Amino acid sequence: MATALLMSQTDLEIVVDDPTAPEDDSPSVVSSGTIEILVCLLLLALAVTLGYDNWRTGAAWDATGPEPGYFPFYLSVILGGGSLYGLIAAFAAHRAARETFVTRAQARRVMAVFVPTLLFCLAMQFLGLYVASFLLISGFMRFVGKIALWKSLLTAFVFTAVMFVTFDVAFDVIMPKGPLEAAFGR
Repeated sequence: MATALLMSQTDLEIVVDDPTAPEDDSPSVVSSGTIEILVCLLLLALAVTLGYDNWRTGAAWDATGPEPGYFPFYLSVILGGGSLYGLIAAFAAHRAARETFVTRAQARRVMAVFVPTLLFCLAMQFLGLYVASFLLISGFMRFVGKIALWKSLLTAFVFTAVMFVTFDVAFDVIMPKGPLEAAFGR
């Protein structure tokens, strides 16, 4: 009896709902088949571009051995063949079933990470790595994580300071710098 009671208590499943999880009834943005076709077309375009460039560089075998574009050319031919196969398979499967690739709510969550990361890459060109990292970390913590402003700023400052001391001072690694570092003579 005690064993049965113990077994039933350990088999309980704890379910915790994620309040930020996307809604189940969110509309579809794009289907999986459409994404498969798009990716195959992009890979085919890459294969054609690489194939042409390597053919132009030299994709033959001369008296001294393979020319510079020999192996990359044939790799691009393989990539192009795989892309064509994938394109044909995707068109055939596209007619059969339309599965959702991403819903509007899922796309919104992905964009909440992608857009700030893209802005970080752009800001790093003008503000330097450390200032852009500070802005990215504090922004993510505050707006995505909903963490208190003082905690977000403190964490971003400590992380950026540790990163500066580690890379710039201790290991003397050249990192992208901006006007703040220039003002301090670094």
